[in-house]
Amino acid sequence: MSETTHMRTGILQAFSPKETKLNWLLLSVPIAAWLSLSHADPSTAFIFSMIAIMPLAFLMGHATEEIALRTGESVGGLLNATFGNAVEIIIAGLAIYTAATKPEQAETMIVLVQASLIGSILGNLLLVLGLSLLWGGIKHQTQEFNQDALSMNGSLLMLAVLALIIPAAVDNGGSNFAQIITLSRYASLILLVMYALSLFYQLKTHSHIFASDGPSDGDSEPEMATKDAWILLIIATLFVAWMAEILVHSVDEAATKWNMPALFIGVILLPFFGNAAEHFTAVLVAGKDKMDLSLAIAIGSSVQIAVFVAPLMVIFAWIMGVGLSLEFGILETAATFMAVLVVNLILADGKTNWLEGSMLIACYLILALSFLMI
Repeated sequence: MSETTHMRTGILQAFSPKETKLNWLLLSVPIAAWLSLSHADPSTAFIFSMIAIMPLAFLMGHATEEIALRTGESVGGLLNATFGNAVEIIIAGLAIYTAATKPEQAETMIVLVQASLIGSILGNLLLVLGLSLLWGGIKHQTQEFNQDALSMNGSLLMLAVLALIIPAAVDNGGSNFAQIITLSRYASLILLVMYALSLFYQLKTHSHIFASDGPSDGDSEPEMATKDAWILLIIATLFVAWMAEILVHSVDEAATKWNMPALFIGVILLPFFGNAAEHFTAVLVAGKDKMDLSLAIAIGSSVQIAVFVAPLMVIFAWIMGVGLSLEFGILETAATFMAVLVVNLILADGKTNWLEGSMLIACYLILALSFLMI
């Protein structure tokens, strides 16, 4: 009985504003829920649902960091990237379902899916990683990381970029839309197979490459019981799913009311709030000089979006009868290619510093302006 009481106390403390002031933003959860259920103001519901996702994503990040202290940085980073991408999976899945059930909204929903996926890749590669390198570089003059582990993720990202470039090139070559859809679907199947093979490589055949020095890494000690951490992770994920559902169904009203391009909302705003888990956790652990975990979260999340979530959504759309392709547009494809190229070049020497983080943030700001002004 005492163990159960202790478990509940630990979970409740995680939601307390006394633990972190960011938890005050959890007040946005009931506000967003009320605005959505009452249909009072969809655009305001959009704002509060975005705000609510931030503390919930932080709780997800806290729970996964606790789990990472016991599992090691490789598995911990994989867990954090997976649950951190729950927002993207839910947003894209709900948008595809809406496109299938409401054909008049299909075009808008497809743009939202493609924009949010590209935005997640760019946000993690440039903004999250940039902030991590900047904060870690301020705390520590030079930081090193496992370059062998990073090399695999960099190669997977280049493979994903290839799958984005080819449909765009075929489109410009004059092929019809049906051919591009067919190419995208079969390319997505290949990417999913490659992602499965990469997991087998990372967790089984070459796990020694990704092994860290130990599960607790230095003086960091777990603050929550394992069961507490998993329960917190599940609760936070369910609330994130609820807020994301409100977000999807109010995005049209928000774009109209604010006179803001839907592409900017999809590429910049949604991933920014949706990737809050990666923002907080990756930056936090970089400041503790745990760059393997920080890179596993930021770059690993981009790899999962590019090689798993994006092709998975294409296949899901195929099942739902929605024509979603990997042809995301010239600007989006070019931005992704350049982001992957810049990150691979910056991390090629196996060392990082604050200036390199500043460069990545500058790249992200330039791209954000381009999506706002087109």
